[in-house]
Amino acid sequence: MYTDEIKSLCNKNFDNIVKLRHQFHMYPELGQKEFKTAKTVADELRRLNIEVTENVTGTGVIGTLKGKYPGKTVLLRADMDAIPIQENADVPYKSRIDGVMHACGHDGHTASLLGVAMVLSELRDKLHGTVKFVFQPNEEYGECAKSMVEGGILENVDAAFGLHLWGAFLEGTVKVKPGPAMSAPN
Repeated sequence: MYTDEIKSLCNKNFDNIVKLRHQFHMYPELGQKEFKTAKTVADELRRLNIEVTENVTGTGVIGTLKGKYPGKTVLLRADMDAIPIQENADVPYKSRIDGVMHACGHDGHTASLLGVAMVLSELRDKLHGTVKFVFQPNEEYGECAKSMVEGGILENVDAAFGLHLWGAFLEGTVKVKPGPAMSAPN
C-alpha cells in the first residue's frame, strides 16, 4: 500500500543509517557499558519526536511512537552491545576501541532499528497503533532480555519482532521464522 513511499523514505535516510552504523562500529561498547550508544539512540529518537525511556535494565532505551489512529502495539527489538575481541579488518570504520568490536552485527542491528524509526516517524499520520522500539543492552553475556520481560516490556504488546543480520543471505532478502529464533537460555 505504501511501498513506494517507504522505499523513498528508506533511500532518503540511507546515508544517515550508514553513518550511525559506522559510528557504532568505530566506538563499540561492552554490555551494560553502552553509554554513548544509548545516548546516540535516545538523541536520535528524540530528534524524530519519538517518546524516549532511558536506563531500562541498565543502559537500555525504549522509543514509543504512537500512530495517529488507535490500533495494536508492535515491539521491534535490537541489541546494542559489542564483544571483547580485537578487530583485524582494514576498513575506514574499524573499531577504535582496543580489544572490543561489533563482531556479531549489533552495530547494524541498532542502526537498522533507528532506520525503521526514521521511516515510521514520517508515516505516523498514517499509522494505526503504537510501535515500541526496544534497544537492548548486554545481549551477549547478560540476562537483560529476561530482565526487560520481567520488568513489563511486553505488557500491552500484541506482537514482538527481533532482527539479526546474517551474511549467508543475499542483500535485499528477508527471512522470516515464526516463534523463537536465535534464542538460547543462559
